[in-house]
Amino acid sequence: MGRIVIDAWIFGILPENEICTGWDMSRMQVLYEEVYAAWEPYSHLPSLLLPELQQRHSVLYEQRITIVRNNGWDTDLSDES
Repeated sequence: MGRIVIDAWIFGILPENEICTGWDMSRMQVLYEEVYAAWEPYSHLPSLLLPELQQRHSVLYEQRITIVRNNGWDTDLSDES
């Protein structure tokens, strides 16, 4: 769900202060469909985005990754401790 929200910010579908807290699944489905349609002209590839959208994509994803890492997100998927 988080990626849908970030992508909605990238394309200007949602303002960046909207994090969809409390949204039901039907409302999230509508958002998903809007985001999917926004990605279609770019074949769903960030590398094909217009330069200003590529920049926005990079900035927003880097910000979110920093936030979740600072909150304990661990990318290690191994089963070993």
